[in-house]
Amino acid sequence: MLRAVRRGSFADRAFERVAPSLGVADRRLAQELAYGVLRLRGRLDHIIECLVEGGSRRLEADVLDILRLGAYQLLELDRVPAYAAVADAVEAAKQAAGKGAASLTNAVLRRLDRESTSAVTFPQPEQDPIAHLTTWGSHPRWLLERWLTRWPVADVERLVEYNNRRPAVYVSVAGSRDRTLERLRAAGIQAEPIERVPVSLRVEASALQRVLELAEAVVQDPGAGAVVDYMALDPGSPVVDLCAAPGGKAALLAARGHEVWAFDSVRARVARLLENRARLKLWRLHVVLADSMRPPLMKAQAVLLDAPCSGTGTLARRPDGRWRLRPRDLDMLVQVQRRLLDAAAQLIAPGGWLVYATCSLEPEENEEQVSAFLSREPDFELDPPPAGSVSAELLGQGGVLQILPHRHGLDGAYAARLRRRVD
Repeated sequence: MLRAVRRGSFADRAFERVAPSLGVADRRLAQELAYGVLRLRGRLDHIIECLVEGGSRRLEADVLDILRLGAYQLLELDRVPAYAAVADAVEAAKQAAGKGAASLTNAVLRRLDRESTSAVTFPQPEQDPIAHLTTWGSHPRWLLERWLTRWPVADVERLVEYNNRRPAVYVSVAGSRDRTLERLRAAGIQAEPIERVPVSLRVEASALQRVLELAEAVVQDPGAGAVVDYMALDPGSPVVDLCAAPGGKAALLAARGHEVWAFDSVRARVARLLENRARLKLWRLHVVLADSMRPPLMKAQAVLLDAPCSGTGTLARRPDGRWRLRPRDLDMLVQVQRRLLDAAAQLIAPGGWLVYATCSLEPEENEEQVSAFLSREPDFELDPPPAGSVSAELLGQGGVLQILPHRHGLDGAYAARLRRRVD
């Protein structure tokens, strides 16, 4: 999995490829190891840099990943005995790069087992907060520098801590949350409601499959569920979902009785939409393989544009994203979002709504993108949802939806409700 990510694959897709070959316990351990190493890579690399004579640059890529895996098990996983973690790493290093790599791996991990992190000095947050947050906090420097121009150090520290925790598992419930809770608890499944997002439940990861069998629900973070509430559509009204895959929002809208046309341009992602539709029997969900820049539509009363974005609000759930993303990628995404917004605007009938959403924390993708759109399209205006549609705590300036991990304890989300004026 780590090798695949290193070569450009997304972590979730790399996991999907290996998961079918593993039993349930091994599948969970493999995911924990790979995602844990990706989440704490900056911290682990600093430790390895301090313990390897000559530094980590001398190591082959596979050997460095093996050391990361061994160090993660020693420092973060109680259920893996230290001797087993070291022995497995040594054997893997031998197979990857020979006896010399195996000897080095053995020496580094045995020292780490004896001394833990006392053998390593980390930069102190009071003296050099960025160095501390890049090493112990395990985030790229350029991203931290961006965040520190907008928020105090304490807020950025909380954001980094959030991103480095194992993410909780949530589902969004299509029907009555109270009845769903009763059904799950009667089946012995622990589930907790999310106070600020009435559609969401937190569930145990080990019980997820059983939850989906018992409840009309989709796997979805509360931030994504809040976007559907924020749309505040009239009951049963039709809606177009551009860039719809993997389809959680489209499924939730259809389950609430809306007629939904869900578009995506990639056949593999359309297959996921179809899987959700079949599982939940959502025959109001119409799936279309088409270019969202040029959707085959005349006009629509409501369009959801859940745009491709940097995903900086979801780095706890997608830890590989923090290492993959580059500043130039952000510039490219902003241009894609602009073109999608302009294309979507042409579909909106007078009096209709365009809801623009991302899971980014970056202003260029959110408030600045919307401000630029409104300058180009004077027929549109910000139109906050009716009071009570979503928790007031989740609303930002101008009535946009703005969920911040360090403030709300949820994955980041942004949405703006834009209405075309009636002439």
